[in-house]
This record gives sequence, C-alpha cells and structure tokens, in this order.
Amino acid sequence: MDEPSKIKHFLLIYDHGAGELVEVKEFGVEAKKALNQYEALEELYRADNKMDIVLVGSDSLETVRVTHANYFGDPGSWKQVEAYLRGVSERHEVEH
Repeated sequence: MDEPSKIKHFLLIYDHGAGELVEVKEFGVEAKKALNQYEALEELYRADNKMDIVLVGSDSLETVRVTHANYFGDPGSWKQVEAYLRGVSERHEVEH
C-alpha cells in the first residue's frame, strides 16, 4: 500500500495593489480541501487583477517562506535577486 503524501498545502493570498500578503491558509495534507478553497478564491477575485491566489505544496511553511519569499515581504530576497541579475548582466557585457 502506498504511503500517503507528506506534502502540506498552503494558500497565499497576495494583494499587489497594497503590496502585501493578506492571508496564509494552511491545509495540512488535505489537498482536496485546499484545491476547493483555491478554486473558490480564484472565482471570487476573477475580476480583480491585483489579487494573486497561489496554491503551494511543500514540506513546511518555513520552506514556502524561502521559495516564495517575494510574497512574504522579504526585501532581502529581492536585493539578492537584483545583485545576481546585475552580476550576470555585467559578465554578459564583458564577454561581448
């Protein structure tokens, strides 16, 4: 018999207009419940292009905070991405 999934499900509700994470909903291993809630929220916010509804599967909320740091308002993560892109761009300019 297959072992049940250990993946936990999280819904991130992000307001791009306000630039903030409005809510994080945790569903544990209840994938169907998470998917139903995701579909309901997508329908609710269908006409509002400022709202972002994201369903994430992960081992923990701590991992989601790392993999989706932009939703959690971690300005350091964007600075790291910008520094990386700047470095790639500078290397590309030197090569050409």
